[in-house]
Amino acid sequence: MTKVIVPTQLRAYTSGLAEVTALGATLDAVLHDLDRQFPGFRFRVIDEQDRVRPHVILFVGQERCEELSTEIAPGVAIQIVGALSGG
Repeated sequence: MTKVIVPTQLRAYTSGLAEVTALGATLDAVLHDLDRQFPGFRFRVIDEQDRVRPHVILFVGQERCEELSTEIAPGVAIQIVGALSGG
């Protein structure tokens, strides 16, 4: 199981949970498992062309990641960060 840290703006999809777990050997597999558990979650992170949305930053461990094929090593957490904007 991979620990996933969820930003505030996506917690409506995780029943308010700030931290969830998911199965998967790659970033894509983890996001698909999250979508299975929390329908609609993946679409908020990944667009129709299977790219990370511009307002989302993903970290696998300490490394920023945009490749869905990235392998997830055991014990490594994923953090999803939502960009903030203002004027």
